[in-house]
Amino acid sequence: MTEEIAGIKIPDSILAREATALVQDVATPLIYHHSRRVYLFGALRGLADDLAFDPELLYVGALFHDLGLTEHYRRTDQRFELDGADEARRFLESHGVPTPHADRVWTAIALHTTPEIPLHMAPEIALVTRGVEYDVLGVGYDLLPATQRAAVVAAHPRPNFKPQILAAFTEALVDRPTTTFGNVKSDVLRHYHPGFHPTDFVEVIQNSPWPE
Repeated sequence: MTEEIAGIKIPDSILAREATALVQDVATPLIYHHSRRVYLFGALRGLADDLAFDPELLYVGALFHDLGLTEHYRRTDQRFELDGADEARRFLESHGVPTPHADRVWTAIALHTTPEIPLHMAPEIALVTRGVEYDVLGVGYDLLPATQRAAVVAAHPRPNFKPQILAAFTEALVDRPTTTFGNVKSDVLRHYHPGFHPTDFVEVIQNSPWPE
């Protein structure tokens, strides 16, 4: 039987079930429940805004968007968003999803911490960001009815979520602080990683090898 939460059906294809199993296997409950809420809140915003989106692509984008916070997929040589984006594209192409669709999910994950720009792109890209912003930042909090919020949180609880997600961000970024340049995650390290000195864009320009 297809699972339904707050009026949103959870994709039940083989691909979707395998995506769910992968995330459950490698992610903490914190990241798993957050990722499912991102799908649900993103889909709810999509319906409210009358957007035509592919639920399966949105589901994989939401589920994989924080794989870079997991020990299994965490790297140290690139932005954490790219860890999940790369795995999502590999996963989708291995299941026969056309490259343009896999690339759309890659973009959705890669840009999910980049404010505003994703909202002007394809619906699946925009809605991963909408879901993340809703669950993490509370952006547009009152745009969804309280009954829908309650149904989502009942299915995927968020106890003590704020300090736990900040701790997860910090743990995943301390070994790659330079990748937070130009990224909202630099604020996380500034608050929680003593001795962190963010790269300054102005100083990069001023100290470049150009003579003037």
